[in-house]
Amino acid sequence: MGRIPILRDFIGIIKDKASQSKAALLSDPKTLSLHLALLRATTHDPFTPPDRRHLATLLASGHTSRATVSTAIEVLMDRLQTTRDASVAIKCLITVHHIIKRGSFILQDQLSVYPSNGGRNYLKLSNFRDKTTLLTWELSYWVRWYALYLENLLRTSRVLGFFLSSASTSVDNNEEEEEKVSSLTNSQLLKEINSLGNLIEQISRMPNSLHTNGNILVDEVLGMVIEDYLASTNEVSIRVSEFKERLSCLSVFESVELGFALKRLEDCKERLSALGQMRNVLVETVWSSISEMKDEVGNDELYGEEGRLMTMESSKNKVSESSRYG
Repeated sequence: MGRIPILRDFIGIIKDKASQSKAALLSDPKTLSLHLALLRATTHDPFTPPDRRHLATLLASGHTSRATVSTAIEVLMDRLQTTRDASVAIKCLITVHHIIKRGSFILQDQLSVYPSNGGRNYLKLSNFRDKTTLLTWELSYWVRWYALYLENLLRTSRVLGFFLSSASTSVDNNEEEEEKVSSLTNSQLLKEINSLGNLIEQISRMPNSLHTNGNILVDEVLGMVIEDYLASTNEVSIRVSEFKERLSCLSVFESVELGFALKRLEDCKERLSALGQMRNVLVETVWSSISEMKDEVGNDELYGEEGRLMTMESSKNKVSESSRYG
């Protein structure tokens, strides 16, 4: 049994060397260093995360021309979409996450524009399976979940107008963010809190695989997702506080929709609390405010049959309303 992973690791090293040699022969000399950095950051080794030096080279490309940045994203997505190796796939996704969090505006823009258009680099990996070993089989669960999570992160970032926990656009001053949120319409606020709810709900569906416990790739993913979780709960807190100020001004339909959004968020709490890394005094305060707000929004009938009908009617009314902001 011990020889299988040893043989697989040896084959992985050969594949990595072959890919780098091929890139050296076929790549444009202007982008060769970029291509090699990507290959070296996304090796077949399931026990080492992407090398920081090679990630830095990729992120530095964001300060060059838009054509170079476009090439970097294209190479990254081709690598992600063509690999059948779980280690390579999860390292590509980690690289995508680093771009979202630490990339330049041009890098983030090139990354986010294609998913909304259904382009080649859409992070659609729902059928990804690597059956080589038990470890790669369980890493495949993480690849599928992580790809879907990053899609949600990109969608939420488009709704909010900035990338959550991004070094270039993170909101350090809550007063500034509160002022921006206070200028939003009720429908815009509902859209944002629903989008944040989708993201937190996806985090709560994180895999819990026995054989990946302690795996350095999974730990790398966890660390980055926890940062996003803390940032997203902070954004939820700001919007819940704003809704408290507007509670008496909400229509019945808006109250119903807000009630469902808060209920959906509250349903995630138990699953997230099971993950010790997600516990935090500030986060617990946010959960308490969500629960209090949900109780203030309405009575039990909001969650009954009548509530569902009202939400459906609200959705119909929102079609024409949202078109004004198209």
